[in-house]
Amino acid sequence: MAVLGSDSRRWSGLLLIFVFLCSFITPVVTVKHENFKKCDQSGFCKRNRAYADAALSTSSWQAPYSLDPASIKFDNGMLTGSVVKTIVNTAETVRLPLTIAFYESGTARVTLDEERRQKGDIVLRHDSKAKKQRYNEAEKWAIVGGTTLSQGAATSKGAEKGTTNISYGPAGTFEAVIRHSPFGIDFKRNGETQIQFNNRGLLNVEHWRPKVEKPVEEKKEGEEAVVGESAKDTEEDEGTWWDESFGGSTDSKPKGPEAVALDISFPNYQHVFGVAEHAGPLSLKETRGGDGKYSEPYRLYNSDVFEYEMDSPMTLYGAIPFMQAQKKDSTVGVFWLNAAETWIDITKSSSSTNPLSLGIGSKITTNTHWISESGLLDVFIFLGPKPQDVVGAYTELTGYTQLPQQFAIAYHQCRWNYVTDEDVRDVDRKFDKNRIPYDVIWLDIEYTEGKKYFTWDPDTFANPLGMEKQLDEHERKLVAIIDPHIKNEGNYPVVDELKSKDLAVHNKDGNIYEGWCWPGSSHWVDCFNPAAHTWWKSLFRYDKFKGTAKNTWIWNDMNEPSVFNGPETTMPKDNLHHGGWEHRDVHNINGMTFQNATYHAILARDKEEDKANVRPFVLTRSFYSGSQRLGAMWTGDNQAAWPHLEASIPMLLSMGISGFPFAGADVGGFFGNPSKELLTRWYQAGAFYPFFRGHAHIDTRRREPYLAGEPYTQIITQALRLRYSLLPAWYTAFHEAHTNGAPILRPNYYVHPGDEKGFAIDDQFYVGSTGLLAKPVTTEGADGVDIYLADKEKYFDYFDYWMYEGPTTVSLAASLDTIPLLMQGGHIIPRRDRPRRSSGLMRYDPFTLVVVIGNSGDAEGTLYLDDGESFDYEEGAFIHRRFEYKSATSTLMSEDLAAASASPSRKTKDYLKAMEKVRVEKVIVVGAPESWKSKKEVEVSEELAGKSSGTKSAELEWHGKEEGKAAWAVVRDPGIQIGAGWKISFA
Repeated sequence: MAVLGSDSRRWSGLLLIFVFLCSFITPVVTVKHENFKKCDQSGFCKRNRAYADAALSTSSWQAPYSLDPASIKFDNGMLTGSVVKTIVNTAETVRLPLTIAFYESGTARVTLDEERRQKGDIVLRHDSKAKKQRYNEAEKWAIVGGTTLSQGAATSKGAEKGTTNISYGPAGTFEAVIRHSPFGIDFKRNGETQIQFNNRGLLNVEHWRPKVEKPVEEKKEGEEAVVGESAKDTEEDEGTWWDESFGGSTDSKPKGPEAVALDISFPNYQHVFGVAEHAGPLSLKETRGGDGKYSEPYRLYNSDVFEYEMDSPMTLYGAIPFMQAQKKDSTVGVFWLNAAETWIDITKSSSSTNPLSLGIGSKITTNTHWISESGLLDVFIFLGPKPQDVVGAYTELTGYTQLPQQFAIAYHQCRWNYVTDEDVRDVDRKFDKNRIPYDVIWLDIEYTEGKKYFTWDPDTFANPLGMEKQLDEHERKLVAIIDPHIKNEGNYPVVDELKSKDLAVHNKDGNIYEGWCWPGSSHWVDCFNPAAHTWWKSLFRYDKFKGTAKNTWIWNDMNEPSVFNGPETTMPKDNLHHGGWEHRDVHNINGMTFQNATYHAILARDKEEDKANVRPFVLTRSFYSGSQRLGAMWTGDNQAAWPHLEASIPMLLSMGISGFPFAGADVGGFFGNPSKELLTRWYQAGAFYPFFRGHAHIDTRRREPYLAGEPYTQIITQALRLRYSLLPAWYTAFHEAHTNGAPILRPNYYVHPGDEKGFAIDDQFYVGSTGLLAKPVTTEGADGVDIYLADKEKYFDYFDYWMYEGPTTVSLAASLDTIPLLMQGGHIIPRRDRPRRSSGLMRYDPFTLVVVIGNSGDAEGTLYLDDGESFDYEEGAFIHRRFEYKSATSTLMSEDLAAASASPSRKTKDYLKAMEKVRVEKVIVVGAPESWKSKKEVEVSEELAGKSSGTKSAELEWHGKEEGKAAWAVVRDPGIQIGAGWKISFA
């Protein structure tokens, strides 16, 4: 939900009539650019961009930073020293403590801080209440592992004079070449430079300094008054050092200027990806103007952007400052650990070894310039060489995505708002009447009493427990919204406790901050405060949040934080959080702290009921690196327009490679009324979103799938049933993401890192390791799509087994009732084909295995299963099988991937026993050999409890080739358990 400037009163009768009339009008929405800063309106960004312009325009530029050789120490995988900054136009210097850590994972980390100064020194802050150190707690929130120092890292012999070289990484194949003067670092793999720090000399740490009140010079007639030195006599623009105004608000800066900036270059890398979240292409654009380029840097400053536009570098709701660079067969990356407002410029340069080559054979280098307002310069370096090496190392640091409950990856039905508990019951009944599966229904803010969270409107939601009971009968769930703004109203126990316990964010004067949001006057929970975290957990207990049940889960919205009357619709930067840190220091982490508190509140809630074993589900809008550990995200307030459907795919691909794969976009578009064609195509695309939710604005017409009318309802239902049938494959992909950080939606470059033609493709994707290749239709009136096949492999249409072979681009017909979906040869795809009302009712359904034979003649795939809700899998209560078809022996086998235990836990035994009757009901072999044509049966053997049950036969049904289509065969009811070892012989 976004800022509408609404007051907090309940809708009056007249307003309801107005909303009803407006529901027949699709609003034209455009982003309010005047509400958000551009770089030249953000003092530190403007200063550092100007600094870069000055440096790059001067051939004799000498960066004023050098590493003091006498300060260098290296021990146990860590180098320390002091970088000395020489202040322009003075003889003064500032010392910046340097740490370069080398980890066992092969990751390196460079941290640059600033020495604390004593009273009287040049850098004393003018405000004695201000903290004297830079913000250094981002690691506390973002980093959870991967920081074991390398014992194998060592100084390299033969380093050039003026450099220190450290070898590290796998077999010592990585190297950091640290230049002393000017200070810079080249990171190499196998002797070739992959990443360069300060190669262009743009490193800039705005050192601490005292505020000097300069006298106002007397203004002569015809002249403006001048403060201190004239602008032409100073190297730096001091106009925004100590305060800065925008949109009628003034940001006081008691610590003065403290930005950090660094240029990071990727030599010979043309493509860079990441720095989510932005509504633009997967391959990031240049930002210094010109045809096809942006004129603004990419901005990371979590904001409630009411109507965001397409193809833009402007900030959105979340920030993941992780960037990857890609060239043929090589991926590298950097993670800029900083929670303050950050801007990133991207430019590209070409070079050629032969000046007469006219560009033929030239190589592209991508240059980036990172600028943050405050905090440390703290950067992690990943040298790959494969995409999964980089993503895996990053997610080892920041945490793997949560393994969600199974219901969470099924379909969610939402709108702002279902207006009564009877409305919810009615929607639930109509889904059943129309045989449309769904798992979750959502409630937006109108369920509360006067926008007071942890309450229910007694007139419209008089019986929430009865509503939840009806949902539970078909294993469905309820999600209710809880936002971080707490209504400032008397006799409201939640706000009374918030104020009496002093657990809210404070303003710059140290008083509880008051702003405006949905309830009107509000206060904001300070989840950086451990006491606030503890208090927040208590509010979700069933005896406190009355009317909630075990099938009630939570949605955190507006947690950027959104403040309707705040600068850039958020909290003033000079607000104060726990520990005295300014909001400017922690802004991009704020949303994660709220989701973190809610996640642990759900754990604590169920612990009260002796059921702490249930995985929480919490959706967040605002996020930072590490938020993936806590739940799901969605891309915010999109529009019911074809460009927004199209943009959702690169946005979700970017989230996946940024370590946060549990992501989705509002199906149908939040604002406006989609045409029936658009709604249908959006459901077909949404069936491939990791987080799959239909959602709509309060002013839109109702658009539940059963209201679309035929043929649209039936087509949408088929898309939903496709998602449900493939839930085993989706859950397996989530398990892989949970264990090694692999993205769920995978762009072409990730799957085919040697295929340069496909690096920029962002309108098609692979689903996990399944071999499923999808390209949703995102263009109005389209009746076909072109799909790029990067490898020399067979691909088969998922529905009719039409065969294609790469590498090439193929055209697929895609009438409105068709989803362009291919199966890559060499894979085995698990699914469940029984249509059910919800995923919970599928728990003991049988499986179908689709064996897709490719050019090698072989195929393999995996299946992961657990109870879909508890943490018992951590104690071995799961099934993890590898299926393999070998053409040499014409056999399909099932192998156990679970680590064998001499004494399995009780939970393991109980789960395996519960799954004993879950069987494989069908095996489909696509691309079946012609030699099977005359076969009528196959031989099946199964191993149970380590003992063979003998052999038996099963019927083989042959379907020969048709023009353009592959031959295929079916083994029906082979009589084998999904969790057992078995073999099917086709020989």
